[in-house]
Amino acid sequence: MNPAYLEKLNDRQREAVEHGIGRPSSEIGGPLLIIAGAGSGKTNTLAHRVAHLIVNGADPRRILLMTFSRRAAYEMTRRVKSICRQVLGNQAAAIGDALTWAGTFHGIGARLLRIYAEQIGVNVDFTIHDREDAADLMNLIRHELGFSRTESRFPTKNTCLAIYSRVVNSESSISEVLKSSYPWVSAWEEQLKQLFAGYVESKQAQNVLDYDDLLLYWAQMVSDPGLAEDVGTRFDHILVDEYQDTNRLQSSILLSLKPAGRGLTVVGDDAQSIYSFRAATIRNILDFPKAFSPAPADVITLERNYRSTQPILAAANGVIDLARERFTKNLWTDRQSEQRPRLVSVKDEADQANYIVEQVLGNRDLGVPLKQQAVLFRSSNHSGALEVELTRRNIPFVKFGGLKFLDAAHVKDLLAVLRFAQNPRDRVAGFRLLQMLPGVGPQTAGKILDTIAADPEPLFSLTEIPSPPKTGDHWTEFVTLLSTLRKAGVGWPEEIASARAWYEPHLDRIHEDAGTRKADLLQLEQIASGYPNRERFLTELTLDPPDATSDQAGVPLLDEDYLVLSTIHSAKGQEWRSVFMLNVVDGCIPSDLAAGTTAELEEERRLLYVGMTRARDSLDLLTPQRFFTGGQNALGDRHVYASRTRFIPATLLQFFETTSWPKVTANAGDRSARQIRVDVGARMRSMWK
Repeated sequence: MNPAYLEKLNDRQREAVEHGIGRPSSEIGGPLLIIAGAGSGKTNTLAHRVAHLIVNGADPRRILLMTFSRRAAYEMTRRVKSICRQVLGNQAAAIGDALTWAGTFHGIGARLLRIYAEQIGVNVDFTIHDREDAADLMNLIRHELGFSRTESRFPTKNTCLAIYSRVVNSESSISEVLKSSYPWVSAWEEQLKQLFAGYVESKQAQNVLDYDDLLLYWAQMVSDPGLAEDVGTRFDHILVDEYQDTNRLQSSILLSLKPAGRGLTVVGDDAQSIYSFRAATIRNILDFPKAFSPAPADVITLERNYRSTQPILAAANGVIDLARERFTKNLWTDRQSEQRPRLVSVKDEADQANYIVEQVLGNRDLGVPLKQQAVLFRSSNHSGALEVELTRRNIPFVKFGGLKFLDAAHVKDLLAVLRFAQNPRDRVAGFRLLQMLPGVGPQTAGKILDTIAADPEPLFSLTEIPSPPKTGDHWTEFVTLLSTLRKAGVGWPEEIASARAWYEPHLDRIHEDAGTRKADLLQLEQIASGYPNRERFLTELTLDPPDATSDQAGVPLLDEDYLVLSTIHSAKGQEWRSVFMLNVVDGCIPSDLAAGTTAELEEERRLLYVGMTRARDSLDLLTPQRFFTGGQNALGDRHVYASRTRFIPATLLQFFETTSWPKVTANAGDRSARQIRVDVGARMRSMWK
């Protein structure tokens, strides 16, 4: 049998798709690790594997597909439907709709926690704090414990939350995390333990969970053998994308659900493991094959690249070949080219910016749109000189990593209305919401929240509270709105329309640019219409928010051409025809801040590899001889002299075209820069004779 929908796959992709499928219906294949090199068709392969399972009789309702964004899950589901349609015709739509367990780790965790809420002692109406809300709650506890008034400066709320998050996701002790990642905070270890205990207690009292709780509670739930078996038997097949980006907690969840590995497929690339700052660990993917006994997991490697030219791949292969530990693979392609990647030496960041502008405009004249070109960098502050030059030359650009949708004040305000109606014990949402009312400040808001917290029915208690001074009719309208939303009598998505109607007069009062912000609220309402109810909307929007808001300054119109500026971390999974990488020198790649251990250096090597493999047709690595460093070392902000990154030693120069810019040529009509300096010097001396 040769299914037509598999004919476009190469041999290795097809082997990965068919692995363990076609056995008797009572048998499910063993664990599989697919090492998918950059540009090797990973998403296409995974989608075909899911479709092939369904075509061969697997129940789509019993397939769990986990990705790292809701958009990726949606795209995967869309592709599965399309592939199934080739075989099953009109039945494919119903099958695609039955693939309901496709989403992110956090999103799936939230759904399971609601299903098993009673068994694990969680109130099913819990709300979820995003990072900013979690940091605000951490700050409240920090203040209540008196740590914000210590003689020497206590860590900020964001640092405290980052430490807490790393402890949870890495399954490490506070001592280990402080020693390895936050040594300057070690003196506060005992106070941090008190803070985190208070933070957990407060969350439980308020019936809220943060991002990390969604994994932590899930992991705790499946640590119970009975519950682990119950959850695990819900799914015949579990498939996980981007496995190199998982943390220890996520790995422990998977191994608890499928301890024998039956039906478990993970896909990833150890060479693209670059998120240790989020507690991801490369050990998960490197150690996956031997996590099962008596037989290890099967490993299939995808090496054919469909993105880059062969010279770009040769250079990238050379860089990653020097890694200390990895799965052996050698990317190759049919896309031949005479153009090798360029290693361009420039004097400083100003010349670096001028070179890129010249090349970008030259590419555009040759028919390469600005959108098909990208400038990548290790840290967001590396692009400052380039941004100034692009602005001066009137070249539009978008820099990824700007303000996120849920970070905008007006969006958070409207969501606070819905969150507080969903869970009146959510103190962060209530604190924000109450202070929108005229005459209600932090002290009054705190007293109101303290009063209603003691009541089993907080919103009923709210109706009994006298109107605070200066709020007038606003208080009555506020209480009426919450009572209506709590009873869910309005229906969804009309509830968000009611909340927006109540909020807009306050928006006009609070913000000068209310008109622009109202467009975001209408967009939010439109997004809400795609969800079945308020709980699903709040959960999924918090876990996977849209990127942009009208608060982002400088973003061109959607139909306008613009150059892409991005950190390498944000560029992962993307590709462009032309890629330029800034500051490919020691001190930047590897960063001075990430060169302390062998593991950190190896991740910096992988970061360079990821940046290089984003390029399709041309790749330029810029090596300024002198660059500005801001606060990366004990000497503070200063200019430093640099050398080419250690990740491209002399043995790899054969894979690059090495050049310098600008090239100064001397001829009859053109004097060299050296001669000009001599002439000016002579003239200056003659002035004082």
